Amino acid sequence: MRALFIGLALVTAKLLAAAPALADPVHAISMHGQPALPADFKAFPYVNPTVKKGGKIAYGVVGTFDNLNPFILKSMRTTARGMLDPEFGNLVYDSLMQRSRDEAFSLYGLLAETVEWDEDRTFIQFNLNPKARWADGQPVTPEDVIFTFEIFRDKGRVPFSSRLDKVAKMEKVGERSVRFTFNEKADREFPLLLALTPILPKHATDVATFDQTTLKFPVGSGPYKVASVVPGERIVYQRRDDYWAKDLPAKVGFDNYDQISVEYFLQDSTLFEAFKKGEVDVYAEGSPVKWKRSYTFPAVTSGDVVKETFTPKTPSGMLGFVFNLRRPVFDNVKLRQALTLAFDFEWVNKNLFENAYTRTQSYWQNSKLSYLDTPADDRELALLGDIKDRILPGVLDGTYRLPVTDASGRDRNVLREAMTLFREAGYTVKDGKMVDANGRPLAFEVMTQNEGQEKMALAYQRSLAALGIALSVRTVDDAQYQQRSQTFDYDMIIKAYTSSLSPGVEQVQRWNSQSRDRSGVDSFAGVADPAVDKLVNNLIQARSEEDFVAAVRAHDRMLVSNFYVVPLYHVAEQWVARRNYIARPDAVPLYGYQLQTWWDARAQQ
Repeated sequence: MRALFIGLALVTAKLLAAAPALADPVHAISMHGQPALPADFKAFPYVNPTVKKGGKIAYGVVGTFDNLNPFILKSMRTTARGMLDPEFGNLVYDSLMQRSRDEAFSLYGLLAETVEWDEDRTFIQFNLNPKARWADGQPVTPEDVIFTFEIFRDKGRVPFSSRLDKVAKMEKVGERSVRFTFNEKADREFPLLLALTPILPKHATDVATFDQTTLKFPVGSGPYKVASVVPGERIVYQRRDDYWAKDLPAKVGFDNYDQISVEYFLQDSTLFEAFKKGEVDVYAEGSPVKWKRSYTFPAVTSGDVVKETFTPKTPSGMLGFVFNLRRPVFDNVKLRQALTLAFDFEWVNKNLFENAYTRTQSYWQNSKLSYLDTPADDRELALLGDIKDRILPGVLDGTYRLPVTDASGRDRNVLREAMTLFREAGYTVKDGKMVDANGRPLAFEVMTQNEGQEKMALAYQRSLAALGIALSVRTVDDAQYQQRSQTFDYDMIIKAYTSSLSPGVEQVQRWNSQSRDRSGVDSFAGVADPAVDKLVNNLIQARSEEDFVAAVRAHDRMLVSNFYVVPLYHVAEQWVARRNYIARPDAVPLYGYQLQTWWDARAQQ
C-alpha cells in the first residue's frame, strides 16, 4: 500500500509539473514590459470621455466591394470597409481585447474581461465578460470562441486560418473561460495575436457557406450593425443603442456617430472632388504637392474645411519598388543593388514632388529600432552570428546611406558605381543593351496601380534606359491589381511595408520562407532565406526590451543589405482635411490621429 501511495504521489507531482503555472487574472497585457494603464483606468488618454454621441460621418475609399465576410480568402481584397478595419474601426465584430494606440503593443479587456497567462507564455486564458452580448441579445460564450477558431482553421484566410497551428489544446474552463495551451511552434507575440482575434456567433454563422462571399447582414457583438448596402458603391452602418461595451473603459470615447457610411469611388481624383463638394467628410492626403496646391477651393477659404497636420511617433516604414525574387533574374543581390542605385530619387523628388519627401534608408527609420547611426553591439552581433558577413560594412556600423545624386537624372558618379555592380553581377552593355553572360537582355516589367505610381515608374524607366535596361510599365485596374498582387504575378511592384514599434508576426508573412508561396499574404518580395528566417524568429522570441531592439535592428540591417526593395520616400507627418463639424480630441496618441475617436460636433448642440 505504501508503494502505491508513493507511486500516486509521483504521478501527481509529474502532472502538476507539466501543467501550466497558475496566474492571477489581469486586466491588460503587453508585448514587452507592463501596460501603462492600471486596472481601474477610466478611458484611454487620447479620447474625449464625455463626448455626446450622435450625428453621422461619411468616409470615402477607392475601390469596390462585393462581400461582408472579412475572414475568407475569396474577395478578401473586396470586403466592405468597416467590417474589420484598422482605420475606421471594427464596427461589427469585437475582438477578445482592445489595443491601445498610445503604447507600442498593449491590449486591454474587451470581450475578455480578464486574462491569465504565465511568465513563459506557455498558455493564455480569456475570461469572458459576463455582460458581452451579440446584436440579437444572445450572450457571448466560450463555445463561440472555440467555434470561431475552428471555423477559421477550416475555412478562413491567413492569418486567421493558421492560428491553431501553434495551439496544443483549446478548452473551455469553467462557465465563461477559454484556455489555449501552446505547442513548440508558438512565440511570445502569439498570445497577443489570439487576443486580437474577432469572435463570431456560433448560433448565427452558416458553416456550410462560410467560405463563400456574401452580402447577408451579419450578427456581431460590435458597436454597429449593417443598415444598408449598395454593392460596390456604399455601405451604411447604424450604431447600436444596446451595445454591451459602450461604457467599458477600453471603449469609452469611441463609436461616437449614430451613422457611418463608406462611399466607394473608382479613382482618387473622383473621391477628392466628392470631398470638395461635401459628399465625404474626411480626406487623408498622401501627396505633398496636392497638400500645398489643391486646397484652395471655397470650403477651405470659408473655414468649412479644416486642414490639419499630425506627427506620429512611429517608424517610417518602407515604400518602394519591390523585386519579386520568384523571378530568377532577381536572384543576384549585386544586380538588385545596382538597380537600386540606378533609381534617381533626387530627380524624382525635385521634379515630381517639389522636394517634399525624405529618402527612406531603413525599415524603422525615425525610431530606436533602426540601424541608422547605431553600430551593431555585442548583443546584436551575437544574434547575427555568421550572417554578419552578408551585411554591408556601412550598414553594420550604422553609417550606410544610399548615394545622393545631383538630381540631373544622369549623375555620372552614381551610374559609374551602378555599372561596377552590374559587371560584378555578370552583366555588360553590348550594342546599347544590358545583357547577361548568355547575351540575354536585362528586361522586366513594373506593375502599377494608379497615376502616381505610374509617374514614378516612368522616371525609373528613363534612368534604366540610359543603361540599356528595358523596363516596361503596366498600369492595371484595381481588380486586376489585387488579383495579380495576391498571386504574386508580377516582376516588380510598388508596395508599402508599414512599420510599428512592436513588429512581430507580420514579419513572418512578409519575409519568411514559409510565406513565399502562400497566396494572400504580404510576401511581395518572395524571400526564402534561412538567414532571414532566423532573424525574424529572434525578433519574435525576444523576451527583454534590449533583446527585442537588438533583434529588430539586426533584421533591419539584413533587409537593407540585401536590397529586396528599391527604397522610395516617406514623410514624418500625416495630413488630414475634414469638415469643420467633425471634431477630435486634443490629445494625439503615439500612432497618430485616430478616426475612431472623432465625433460629429453638431450632435453636441
